[in-house]
Amino acid sequence: MRHFREFLGDETGAVTVDWVVITAAIAIFGVIALFFLQPAMSELASEIGDEIREAGDDMQDADPTP
Repeated sequence: MRHFREFLGDETGAVTVDWVVITAAIAIFGVIALFFLQPAMSELASEIGDEIREAGDDMQDADPTP
């Protein structure tokens, strides 16, 4: 019975468990944030692509003489 009480009282490795739990929580929150932000990021990237394409078309249509 003494060994069981010593085992329950031993806190060796508790910091490691804390770090694992914290790291897992950060990873989960990151995936959740990415899930909710992905549509907005995709729309923004599409709008940026449209602007770049439009700017390229304007440059091709521009008069090259100063």
